[in-house]
Parts: sequence; C-alpha cells; structure tokens
Amino acid sequence: MEEDFLVEMDYAGLTARLKRLSDAFVYSTKEFYKSVDLDIEPNWHMIFLILQKNEQMTVMEIAEALQLSHPAIVKLINKMKKRGYIKSEKDPEDFRKYQLSLSEKALEKLPEIETYWEAGNEAVAQIMNHNREILKQLEILEQNIAEADFKQRTEQILKTNKP
Repeated sequence: MEEDFLVEMDYAGLTARLKRLSDAFVYSTKEFYKSVDLDIEPNWHMIFLILQKNEQMTVMEIAEALQLSHPAIVKLINKMKKRGYIKSEKDPEDFRKYQLSLSEKALEKLPEIETYWEAGNEAVAQIMNHNREILKQLEILEQNIAEADFKQRTEQILKTNKP
C-alpha cells in the first residue's frame, strides 16, 4: 500500500482523515441508494429515526437532540419536505414553530428503507471488524471537545507557553 501522508501527519491529520472516512461512507451510501432506486440521502437517516421515535418535533428540538446546528437541520428538513418525507404543521401553542413528523410517504417506505439500513449497519460492523473501540474513542473526543474545544485549548497552550 502507498504511504498515506495524512497518517504520517499524526494528530495534525486527524480531521482530514475523519472527513475522508465520512466522505467515503456518504458517497458509497448515495451510490447504493441510487442503485436500489431509493430517493433519500444518507444524512436523512438520523431524521427518520428521531421522528419515528418521537413522532413530532420542532427543528430546534431535533437540532438539540442531535447536537447539530439549527441551519444544518433546516437544510435537511427542507430537502426531505421537498421529496415528500416530512410533514409540517404550525404549533397550535406557538405559531412561530412548526411540528414536524414523518409523512405518509415516509411511513409507507419505512419498512423497505429499514431493510436497507439493517444491511447497512451490518456492512459498517463488518468494515469495523465488529470492533466498537472507535465508537468509544469518538465518545471521548466528543466529551473532551464539549469541555474545551480546539480553539480554547490552543489558546490556553499558547498562553501557558509564552516566554
């Protein structure tokens, strides 16, 4: 195998390696969905699942539960609405908010989609040699970043190391 400069970079190559892995999963999943004539996108999976679990949620509730930005969730929801997978109703208690839920189309297609997701989960498990260690390490990374992110830690290191 060719040498991989991102591996050679050690810690400095981490974010690029994570992005490369993410892209590999996303593009391969898109290709798979296209091959089975499924008109969904890989990053919709989490939205389907959270709305299936909770039935109705606002954009803000989804963003908080997934710990993603409000604009990122709005973008996903708008694409899903455009393809008919999300229905949106004004909140009767607060007309500024919309309650989101899975549409009839989504509910009808879910059994088929779930079959693909189950196979996909097994594929990921195989790719990972059924080893969950990386999931534990990702949890540690997320906790550490929540305590103090890259910017905060770098500034502190620079402040501590000033001559």
